[in-house]
Amino acid sequence: MRVLVVEDFEVLARSIGTGLRHEGMAVDVVLDGTAALDRLAVTRYAVVILDRDLPGVHGDEICRRLAHGRCETRVLMLTASDTIEDRVNGLSLGADDYLSKPFAFAELVARVRALARRATPPVPPILASGDITLDPARRTVFRAGRRLELSPKEFSLLECLLATPGLVISTEELLERVWDEAADPFSSAVKHTMHRLRAKLGDPPVIETIREGGYRIGSS
Repeated sequence: MRVLVVEDFEVLARSIGTGLRHEGMAVDVVLDGTAALDRLAVTRYAVVILDRDLPGVHGDEICRRLAHGRCETRVLMLTASDTIEDRVNGLSLGADDYLSKPFAFAELVARVRALARRATPPVPPILASGDITLDPARRTVFRAGRRLELSPKEFSLLECLLATPGLVISTEELLERVWDEAADPFSSAVKHTMHRLRAKLGDPPVIETIREGGYRIGSS
């Protein structure tokens, strides 16, 4: 899941970004509305965490543009105001959810995950291929009844492949969906993480490398 955090209070923005990365999400952080629109023009996000009172372009205007464009990106609006009128106004602009400051981080994570499920096509609650099963909600992976301990990036790579069995996912798409702005597009991050994932999955091999294409799991 890729998330964009738009918050002008830098300490809070960086803190949210760090926390969500620890939850296995790919997170980009910007501090003003103009930078947010630039990112949204070139990157597909599942969820945008959007502060209302932003410099450059106001958060309300960003929300209007997303709603008008009818994109699949979901908006979680943040505000320091907790009045009913303010919440109603935010939702009427096209926001999908609303959270007032200060907030509990666990609640933020739960709301982001709920919005992300609405932003993407529904998938089975348990993903499986052969003797491999992955539970996105519990963040667990088993092979032949044996639990595997995967890093967040390894888990996300496997989840992407299991969600589209038989289909080839390119290295570029995996980089976009699993990593974030900190990733070097010319690095071997996907290759190295895939190598570790395959080692943990063990034999027989289940992830196929498609020459000049990407990776695939399961039969086409």
